Amino acid sequence: MSGATVNYPLDGGATAPVAFPLRALPARSVSGQEADVDRVAGMTLTETTFSILLPLVRHLGVSPRFADVIRTFDTPPGHTPPGFRVEATLEPDGLLQADLVRDISYDADGLKRPTSVLYSADSANPYEIAPIAPLIANLTCNPGIVYDLFINDPKANVGGVFETRDEVMTEIGRILGPGCDISVELNNPFEDDFDKILDECERFKEILSEYRLVVKVPHTGPVNGHNVADLLHGSKRLKQRYDSPPTVDALRGHNLALRLREHGYRINFTLMFEPYQTALALQAKPAFVNAFVRQRAQQSAAIAGLVARYDESHDLAHLAELREVLLANDYLSSEETDRDPLECLALGRQILAHRNFDNPYGSDGLDSARHTLRWLRQVNLPDTRLIICSMAGDLNYSDIDRLLTEPEYADMVHRVVVTAEPGYLARFTSSNLVVSYQRRFMNAAAGQR
Repeated sequence: MSGATVNYPLDGGATAPVAFPLRALPARSVSGQEADVDRVAGMTLTETTFSILLPLVRHLGVSPRFADVIRTFDTPPGHTPPGFRVEATLEPDGLLQADLVRDISYDADGLKRPTSVLYSADSANPYEIAPIAPLIANLTCNPGIVYDLFINDPKANVGGVFETRDEVMTEIGRILGPGCDISVELNNPFEDDFDKILDECERFKEILSEYRLVVKVPHTGPVNGHNVADLLHGSKRLKQRYDSPPTVDALRGHNLALRLREHGYRINFTLMFEPYQTALALQAKPAFVNAFVRQRAQQSAAIAGLVARYDESHDLAHLAELREVLLANDYLSSEETDRDPLECLALGRQILAHRNFDNPYGSDGLDSARHTLRWLRQVNLPDTRLIICSMAGDLNYSDIDRLLTEPEYADMVHRVVVTAEPGYLARFTSSNLVVSYQRRFMNAAAGQR
C-alpha cells in the first residue's frame, strides 16, 4: 500500500548484538595457567579492541599477582573474587597477560557493584557487621571502636568470646570476604620507633592480606608523643592551641602516611573535619580522605544558637556559655579559660561564616564534603576516594543522599564512600509506610479484614 507507515522494516531483519569474548582470540593459554586463564576467558571485548588484538595476540596468560590473589582468597574455579578489576597488558612477544587490580567498585567476576557510590560500616562488632556485610565495600575501625565499643563492652562482646584485637580482626575478615577493604587505625601513631609501627602493620597484613588492608593514619595537629598524656589526665586539655602547632607535629601524620605508602601500604587519612585540611592531606597520596560531619555540624548549631541568643538579648551570660563550648571543643586551649567574651563572640561568628552555616552550601553541615569532591575532581590521584563519615540525626544521611544526586557531583559519585554505624544506616532502609503496608499485606494474607 503506497505511503503506509509501519513499525517494522519491509525487508531485512533486526540487528543482533555480537559479543567478542576473550576466548575467541586464536591464542593458546600459557602452559600451567589454563585454569586461571579460564577465569577471564568469557569476558567480552569491544569490537574495536577485539579487531586490534586479533592479529597480535598469540598467547593468553595471567600475572603473578593474578595467581596470588586467586590463592589468597581460595577463589572457586572459573571465577575472580570481588574487590578486583581485570586489566590486561599486551607484551611484545604476543602474550596478553591478565592482571587483578584492587578496586572495591567491583563485585565478583569483574562486574561492577550496583551503584557508583559505595557504602561502608563503622564498626568492629562482628555480630552487627554480619547483616550488612554483603552490601558494603569498606569497613573502618579504630582502637576506640575495637576496645571501648566491642571487646570491653559485655553487651556487645556477648560471653566475652573475643579477647584480643587480632581475634576480632580475623573474624571480621572472615565475615566480609575479599571484596571489602578494611581500614584499621594504628594503636599509637605517636610511636617514635617506625619499625614498631611497621610491625603492627605487618600483623594486620598477615590477618587481612595486603589486598584488603588500609592503614588509618590520623591528623595529629599540636598533639605529640610528649603532650598526648595531657589528654588523658587532669582537665584533659592541651595548653597548645589547635591552630598553632609546631610544624613537625602538625605534619607528623602526613609524613607517616608517606613513609607507610613507600612500604606498600594504602592509607586512609583520617580526622578531617575542615575543608582546608583536604589539599594538604592529598599531598600524602592517600587512598581515602574523610569528611567528618556530625560533630562539626553539632558544634556549629550550638555556636549559632548562643550567638543568636546574645544578639537578641545582649546578655553576656550567653557569651560565657559560648566560651565554655569553645573550650570544651578545643577551639580554645586550656590557657584561655578567661578569654574575653566579646573575643569569643568574634570567634564564633568567624567559625559560622567559614562554615557557610547560614547558606545552602553549608547549612546541612556538608560544605566540607562538597569542597573535597571539588578537589578530587582536579587532583592527580584517580583512585583516591572520599569517605563521608560520622553522621547522626534524622536528616544527616538524607542530606548526603540528596547531595550525591546533585548535578554538580554526578561525575564524582564513584569517588564517594558513605560510612556509619550499621544500625544508623539500617534506619534509612525503612519508612512509616513500610509498617502500614506490611500491616495491610500480612492481615490480607491471614484472611482478615
